[in-house]
Amino acid sequence: MLSVEGLDLHYGAAQALRAVSVQATAGAVTCVLGRNGVGKTSLLRAICGQHRQSKGRIVWQGEDISALPTHERARRGIAFVPQGREVFPLLSVKENIETGFAPLKRSERTIPEYVFELFPVLKSMLRRRGGDLSGGQQQQLAIARALTMRPKLIVLDEPTEGIQPSIIKDIGRAIDTLRQRGDMAILLVEQYFEFARDLADSYAVMDRGQVVLAGTRASMVESDVRRHLSV
Repeated sequence: MLSVEGLDLHYGAAQALRAVSVQATAGAVTCVLGRNGVGKTSLLRAICGQHRQSKGRIVWQGEDISALPTHERARRGIAFVPQGREVFPLLSVKENIETGFAPLKRSERTIPEYVFELFPVLKSMLRRRGGDLSGGQQQQLAIARALTMRPKLIVLDEPTEGIQPSIIKDIGRAIDTLRQRGDMAILLVEQYFEFARDLADSYAVMDRGQVVLAGTRASMVESDVRRHLSV
């Protein structure tokens, strides 16, 4: 469904991505791994339209979307869960989730029931302010907001960062459930190796703006991957 082909990306004179190619398909999890500063978030920003690539193209469902603005990509079913959650602290949980209505037709502006099946704690907190939630609860809220868009591709940037282990397990189960639905492609950027390994159908390891290892979960050599994750 998603094909990133030979992507270069620059911030001024600094090159963040070098000929990066990644794919994601419905019913599967693609994990992008790497240390801090190797270009993982830059790749996601390019896919979601937040920063224009210098070279290469992004193809989504057979359409070249490389020149489309972010809101048009959202209307085509691409949802982004950013690093750090970025919930609205003064809005209620319900209002935060409803910001996911933005790319939808009015007739579609309801919160899917499966969102609360994945994250039941949110249903009991609908009137609480987003800023009053714990970090793990905010992460669940950010994912719920993205799912309310009815995405065909969900892009998650380090959803385990700063999260307590019990909620990491909840998020892992939620991602696995979404995969089993079979109608959504999942692109996951992660540094936590065990979390990525257990979820990945395919993986790509980045270093210095390039993909240096890639393959299926079955072909993954753990020691090779860990070498590129160690500081």
